[in-house]
Amino acid sequence: MRISLFITCYNDTLFPETGKSVVRLLERLGHEIEFPLEQTCCGQMHYNTGYQQEAMPLMQRFVEIFKDAEVVCIPSSSCVAMIRDHYPKMAEATGDPGLIKAVDRLLPRVYELSELLVNKLGIEDVNAYYPHRVTYHASCHSLRSLHLGELPLRLLRKVRGIDLVELNEIDQCCGFGGTFAIKNGDVSAAMLSEKLRCVENTRAEVCTAVDNSCLMHIFGGLHRQRTGIKTVHLAEILASTEDQPSEDEAQS
Repeated sequence: MRISLFITCYNDTLFPETGKSVVRLLERLGHEIEFPLEQTCCGQMHYNTGYQQEAMPLMQRFVEIFKDAEVVCIPSSSCVAMIRDHYPKMAEATGDPGLIKAVDRLLPRVYELSELLVNKLGIEDVNAYYPHRVTYHASCHSLRSLHLGELPLRLLRKVRGIDLVELNEIDQCCGFGGTFAIKNGDVSAAMLSEKLRCVENTRAEVCTAVDNSCLMHIFGGLHRQRTGIKTVHLAEILASTEDQPSEDEAQS
């Protein structure tokens, strides 16, 4: 299958290893990866902070770039949620029948990574190896918008060598929420404190998720408390093998 990767601007800027891991994983599974160089942002940051008109050109750009893709893979549930939840009404607001039709045709081909693997490709065991004690944080968009449920956990349970431990209060937000963490700093910090307590109680070496935005927030707290617990995107664990360990694995 020819799979087009939308890495997301957040990952591209701050966490490029996630995108490289997606490529390594999907190529190992026998797929051809296409990476359109002209891709930028889905528009989520603009749209969620009140700049909805400014998000319009980004929506149109995404649709133009990926309209002919066989499948689009996105390692971020929040960006997929932005596209699924808001692109149809954004296209409708333009009054452009061609754009409305293009969005309608494209959306069924857009997948978050764990959705792509389990629901589209029918794979749970990706032959990964990751010999660490790991806990999984379910981001709000993965739970409440995409309804991923157990999909990431089903993939993690098949990883060889992993010691997967349940995170208490897994459905509770970490307190990030984009600019929520900036505009409501005290509330965000209190929510993060609860999440850190749950992560530390697992005695995990690594906390993983499908969104690097949450992981960055969680790692900030873990690092300041000098817990020694790392945060690693799901793609990096699934891409790791005995012969080709992930970058964090190779450095440990």
